[in-house]
Amino acid sequence: MVFRMHRVAAAIFAVTAAVLSGCATTPQTDRARASTRFGSETSRVSGVPFFPQKAFQCGPASLAEALSWSGVQVTPDQLSPEVYLPKRRGSLQAEMVAAVRRNARIAYVIRPGLPSLLQELAAGNPVVILENLGLSWYPVWHYAVVVDINVNADMITLRSGDFARQRMPLGLFERTWARSGYWGLLVLPPDRLPATAEERPYLKAVAAVEALGHLRQARIAYHTALKRWPDSLAGQIGLGNTCYAMKDLRCAEAAYRVAATRHPDSGIAYNNLAQTLADEGHLTRATAAALRAVALGGPLAPTFRKTLAGITAHTGVVSRNDRRPDHR
Repeated sequence: MVFRMHRVAAAIFAVTAAVLSGCATTPQTDRARASTRFGSETSRVSGVPFFPQKAFQCGPASLAEALSWSGVQVTPDQLSPEVYLPKRRGSLQAEMVAAVRRNARIAYVIRPGLPSLLQELAAGNPVVILENLGLSWYPVWHYAVVVDINVNADMITLRSGDFARQRMPLGLFERTWARSGYWGLLVLPPDRLPATAEERPYLKAVAAVEALGHLRQARIAYHTALKRWPDSLAGQIGLGNTCYAMKDLRCAEAAYRVAATRHPDSGIAYNNLAQTLADEGHLTRATAAALRAVALGGPLAPTFRKTLAGITAHTGVVSRNDRRPDHR
């Protein structure tokens, strides 16, 4: 899909066309109006800067606004080489998400629909959205940042194009947003959890930041996730792996030990604990953990056996740490 943003005049024309042709229903807006949960409050986000958009540059402008709100000082011009595709005269969602991760922020795509958008705004989180301001046969794709929703007033406010506060009827917004599949992106610092966060998608978002080498931010994000999901195996393993990559073996051992204790059937937890204990010089306990991982087996059994072999090759040397009672 090609995402283009024509100049403001074209966008306004497209919006007008959408209004005139507006026979589409707005079920999500209708439910929001009828909901006592959302209908009695205004959801507003403060502190979102505004960058007037250059031609075809709605992606870099919206992303700069969201990143700046999250604490990353960046301009649309700096982001343009990362997200703007000249041949397409626009930005794809994948480039937008990748740019967030490169800037050490958590890119979280919300569950499609107005309820998720309302919850995030109520929690103080701006949302980058993609909408089609034109028609199905004449699309005008456009990124903007939602900063305010007032269901009672039937109005939504966006950082959009040349407008720091573009106000749009909520029903019209639903129709333009629906054409993108209700795509919405959060750009969050690692110590802030989405209001609508789900465990697996959020941890995948953190792992993507970790994979780019932003270890300190990933470590914070894993801690943030574990406050919400303290029994998360993926969260504890992710934290342990990040600490291990940072050469903080005590942190890694603690995370893997919690994972093994709370998930005694996890061979990965025992394998990683074994390797960390071996690196710390606790060979006897490392061997016991590695044996447990091998006994549990599973698809990674060859890796577990390799870890055990590497440890047992050194079991003739028992460290002083292993000779002392373990009071931890």
